[in-house]
Amino acid sequence: MDYTVYILYSQKRSRYYVGQTDDIAKRFIRHNKSLVPSTKTGAPWNLVFTQKVENRSEALILEKKIK
Repeated sequence: MDYTVYILYSQKRSRYYVGQTDDIAKRFIRHNKSLVPSTKTGAPWNLVFTQKVENRSEALILEKKIK
């Protein structure tokens, strides 16, 4: 199953957030509806980077490298 590593940016908080998911569209909506505890105070978020990888293990490795 493909995963996506992504970077969000909040102008409101001048902050970046790095994450990974198997459904980027659904996850992005959750971030902007303040349904993700770690990002709820930064909405609205802008999606500034995405990179698809083959599986969750690769996604976690890339996410860690970016952080």
